[in-house]
Amino acid sequence: MARRKRKEEGAARLEEYERKRDFEATPEPRRRRRRAKASAPRFVVQEHSARRLHWDLRLEHEGVAASWAIPNGIPTDPSENRKAVHTEDHPLEYLEFEGEIPAGQYGAGSMRIWDSGTYECLKWEEEKVVVSFAGERVRGRYALFRAGSEKDWLIHRMDPPAEQRDPFPEAVAPMLARLSELPAGDEGWAIEVKWDGVRAIAHCRPGRLELRTRNLNEVTRQYPEVRRLSRQLGARDAVLDGELVAFGPDGLPSFERLQQRIHQTSESVVRRRMKSHPVTYVVFDLLYLDGTSLIAEPYARRRELLDGLGLDGASWQTPGYSLGHARELLAASAEQGLEGVVLKRLDSAYAPGKRNGSWLKVKNVGRQEFVIGGWQPGEGRRRNRIGSILLGYFEDGELRYAGKVGTGFSEADLDELAARLAPLERAASPFAGRRGPRQARFAEPELVAEVELRELTKEGQIRHGSFKGLREDKPAKVVGLERPAQRRDR
Repeated sequence: MARRKRKEEGAARLEEYERKRDFEATPEPRRRRRRAKASAPRFVVQEHSARRLHWDLRLEHEGVAASWAIPNGIPTDPSENRKAVHTEDHPLEYLEFEGEIPAGQYGAGSMRIWDSGTYECLKWEEEKVVVSFAGERVRGRYALFRAGSEKDWLIHRMDPPAEQRDPFPEAVAPMLARLSELPAGDEGWAIEVKWDGVRAIAHCRPGRLELRTRNLNEVTRQYPEVRRLSRQLGARDAVLDGELVAFGPDGLPSFERLQQRIHQTSESVVRRRMKSHPVTYVVFDLLYLDGTSLIAEPYARRRELLDGLGLDGASWQTPGYSLGHARELLAASAEQGLEGVVLKRLDSAYAPGKRNGSWLKVKNVGRQEFVIGGWQPGEGRRRNRIGSILLGYFEDGELRYAGKVGTGFSEADLDELAARLAPLERAASPFAGRRGPRQARFAEPELVAEVELRELTKEGQIRHGSFKGLREDKPAKVVGLERPAQRRDR
C-alpha cells in the first residue's frame, strides 16, 4: 500500500515536467517504470547551454530527480553561496540524459553531463537539504537551503576547498609595452600583431564574464557579444588579457569604427551598434586558470595554456604568434596596413600595470595619446564650432603643450567633443608656462585623444597630426610623451 502511494505521489510530482514538454519534438526522456533501488542515491550535474548558460543539479529522491538550476556553477569554496533556482522534478531517466533540446522547446539548447555519481543524504527537509557528494568533480558536503520564495534557494559548500586555490583576481591592470625600435636580434622574442583597439581584461567565472579596461572601468554592458565567451569556458575560472577590436570591411582593425562603440551605454543603441559595428575580443594572454595564478609563469607557458583552451568564436579569437622573424613581420604588417607589431620576451613574467621593457611595441605609423587642454574656434563652415583641439602631455607633474590638431574630425566627433569639453571649460591655460594660441578656450585636462602624426619633433611638438578618437581606457594623468627606445642585443 505504501509503495503504491509513493508511486502515485511520484507521478503527480512529474506532471509539471510532462506538461512543459512535447515528447514528439524533444529527445528528453519520458517517465518509465522504476528500476530496482540502488544502494546509494544518484546525482548528476548537467551543463545546460540554453538562453543562459547554467548548471542543473539533480538528486535522486523518492522516485524522482529533485532539480535546481545553478546559474554560476557548483561552488568550490565555503566562503561563497551561489544562487540555486528550485525547478520542477524530473524523471529519474534524466540523470543520464545528454543531447540537444530543439529550438522552440522548453529549455532549448545543448545539455551535457558535467559530473555524476552518488550521494549520501544527511538531511532532507522542505526548506533545507544537506548531502555529501561522491562524484568525479564534486565531492564533499553541500547544503541547499531556501532563501526567499519557493524557487529561490542557495547552495553552500560546507567542507573546506578540496584543494588549495589562489584567490581569484578581482582587478588586474594590464601589462604595458614600451615604444621601441626593433631589437638587433630577435631570438627569445615572440612577435604578435599590434591591434588598434582598446585593451581589456576579461574576468571569466562559470556563467559570467566581466570586462575591465586599462583604468579598471567595467565595460561589460557595452560589448554584449563578448559575454558568450563564458559559454566556451564552461565551468572554468579564467582571467584573460586581450584587446577589443572593430574590424572594417577590409578586414583591418579600425579605431574609428570602434569609436561607435566606446562611448555607448544605452542598451538599445548598443544592440544596434553591435550589428552595424561588431567588436571582436582578441585574446593574447592568460593570467589565471582554475585556481592557479599564472602571473609569475613565463610568457611561453602562459601562451601554451591559453592555446590549449581553443578560444575561438563569433566575437572572440586567439591569434597565433611567431618566434623570431620580427623584421619580416613588421614589413608584412606595414604592407597590410596594420599599426605594427608587439615583441614579448618568452621568459617574461606578467607585470601588471608595468612597462618594464619585456614587452616592446614597434609601430609603422606615428600614433600617440595626448591630453586635450582646450580648443580653438573654427573658420568658414566650422565657424562657431571646434576648429582644432589643443594637446599636451604630462611631464614631471606638469602639462606640456604639444601643439594643435584640426583634421580627422567627423561631424559626430565635433558634436561629441563640444558636449564633453563644455563642462570642463576653465579661464586659465592648463599648459605649464604657456598662454596658448589666440582665441583659445581652455579646458580641464581630463580627456585623452588618440592622434596619428607624421612626426614628433625633438621639442615634443606634433607635425601633421590627425584626430583618431577619444580614449576612455587611459586616465589623463598617465599620458606622457612616448619616443622609440634605441635597442641593443640582450
